[in-house]
Amino acid sequence: MDSFDPALVAVKSAHFIGGHYVAGAAGLDVARPSDGVVYADLPIADAGLVDRAVEDAWRAFKTSDWARRAPRERARAMRRWAELIEADVETLARLESVGSTRPIRDAALWDVPFTAEGIRFYAEYADKVGGEVAATRPDHLGMIVAEPYGVIGAIAPWNFPLVMASWKVAPALAAGNAVVLKPSELTPFSTLRLAELAIEAGIPPGIFNVVQGDGRTTGDALVRHPKIAKVTFTGSSKTGAAIMSACAETGTKPVTLELGGKSPQVVFADAPDLDLVARRIAGAITGNAGQVCVAGSRLIVERAAAARLVDGIETAFKALKAGHTWAPGTTLPPIISAVQAQRIGGIVARTVAQGAQVATGGARIAVAGEGAFYAPTILTGVTADSEAVREEVFGPVLTVQTFDDEDEALALASHEKYGLAAGVHTSDLSRALRAMRSIEAGTVWINRYGRTSDFVIPTGGFKHSGLGKDLGRHAFEANLRFKSVLIDLNQGA
Repeated sequence: MDSFDPALVAVKSAHFIGGHYVAGAAGLDVARPSDGVVYADLPIADAGLVDRAVEDAWRAFKTSDWARRAPRERARAMRRWAELIEADVETLARLESVGSTRPIRDAALWDVPFTAEGIRFYAEYADKVGGEVAATRPDHLGMIVAEPYGVIGAIAPWNFPLVMASWKVAPALAAGNAVVLKPSELTPFSTLRLAELAIEAGIPPGIFNVVQGDGRTTGDALVRHPKIAKVTFTGSSKTGAAIMSACAETGTKPVTLELGGKSPQVVFADAPDLDLVARRIAGAITGNAGQVCVAGSRLIVERAAAARLVDGIETAFKALKAGHTWAPGTTLPPIISAVQAQRIGGIVARTVAQGAQVATGGARIAVAGEGAFYAPTILTGVTADSEAVREEVFGPVLTVQTFDDEDEALALASHEKYGLAAGVHTSDLSRALRAMRSIEAGTVWINRYGRTSDFVIPTGGFKHSGLGKDLGRHAFEANLRFKSVLIDLNQGA
């Protein structure tokens, strides 16, 4: 898709409740990361408006035919929704790009189609996963009946607004639930269009609602609402823990949490094609400017291959072009905000003060004197105690540690808090499988890094990196509760 003028992109500063836009008093300035320009005022849903949205969703769940609709009919409406999303790619891609970190080309060619395809994927589960008949005595009939929860509270992050929203909304709706979604206050507008298209596709009003606001007011009210039966969240480990606590305080309810990560990239000297591995690792830490939960931020490389690999990564970094998200050719987008860019710089500076060296990068960069951009950075001479190794940076910062044998590599790969993802690069299959068994992470990629463009393999973390799974069959089943039924066939005989 061609470049566009961000000033011409119209946004609706509103909530979406019961199939209609609902105005609210402006509460937050929303700025474009690419140039720092405030382009909208965002209303904040207080507890009263959140209650209205949840009650509307509950009423739609109970009185519309969505949960009771034949599963194939529910799937048909969702497939129609996906078609409308694909047909609306220009509008959605510009909404996604103007206020987020997603370059317009990526938004048009990946984010929007991936969102639509994810909805199709979960639509197909609607009539293919249900309950089961249990093995019981011949004079008994035992069944496990699958039912939707009711109203799901979903909180999506800012780094991939459309995609992350669809990961939460699509399996919930396919299972027959209603959803109240709170997008990030930093990237709030593309999900409104998503909800509008759901109505056009034939999904009943109230089944998919969007409330705007911050975490402290809107998010907290949402997760604490007594009619929210389940919560799904993607974001920081700290916020995830607070959500678990709030859910427990207001009546136990299940949660799905995809949280922070410090994912290792373990590279052995026998890895096939070290130049390819270097490009792969560079992409894994600079994609979306490193603002990815599974970013491969810790390079752990065999000493004999370290110099060549780091040189290759630096070369790949130099080929990137920093630019506005609406400009053609941008391959290094901005950091989401000036505050976050300052945080990244602070972590790098403190890590250097702890004894690390900056091999490349290590500073903010300017694009036409605007925006919050940070140079792709490599830090060598780090230890397990270095701040950039211990803490999630959420920016294009790669730390480098070396090893001499497999045991040392696996010890370095272990992290005291996080266990979201990992990469292992080696031509020795046995070694790769030993590493996979040893590394505590919800996803381990071998001789690759990153998901494919399908949805069948679930994602989710261990330890402080989360609870439960997004994607795959697991995400669909997490939106169902299971009721045990036992019938005595001898009664009334």
